Amino acid sequence: MSAPEERKVRSVAELPAAIEPGRDLWPAIEARLQGPSQPLPAAVPGPLRRLRWVAAAAMVASVAVGVWIGRDLWPLPGAGMGSPTLTAQRPLSEGAAVNAAYVSDPRYRRERAQLLQSVQAQLKTMPAPTRAKVAASLAVIESAKKDLENALGKDPSNALLQELLINTYQDEMRVLTDVHEAGNTGRGI
Repeated sequence: MSAPEERKVRSVAELPAAIEPGRDLWPAIEARLQGPSQPLPAAVPGPLRRLRWVAAAAMVASVAVGVWIGRDLWPLPGAGMGSPTLTAQRPLSEGAAVNAAYVSDPRYRRERAQLLQSVQAQLKTMPAPTRAKVAASLAVIESAKKDLENALGKDPSNALLQELLINTYQDEMRVLTDVHEAGNTGRGI
């Protein structure tokens, strides 16, 4: 039996429209489909079982961390459009559609008030350029807080806005703490 002659194909039109396989493939495919199906394992193997427990533990830990992080900001029941209270216990700016009110930890409010008093006293003793930098930083943070509070008033369930607001509060505390510590040690800002 000689090998078929190979020739070069120069276009798709030169190819045959259909090529029959050397044997019929459908009986083998049908036998596999109708053959005995393999039963599912009765028990999950050890490593997979441990992986499931690890995944469940990770989910529980994630929920616990989320609750721990959000423990200081809770919507007040029955708080409506009347008088929202935010971390500094001041109402949102006009025009904010508020559905929920957020109250921060009293310890945070107390520490923030103390730091603000200390920084105000220290600002009077600082050189003018330093005073301008600190005041500008605090003004930017205050503006960001107002913007985020207004946005949260319109969309109180927006998790990204909530996180940004918390980060802004933390940034404000960092600036206030840095200014306070710099003034107490005499090292400057």
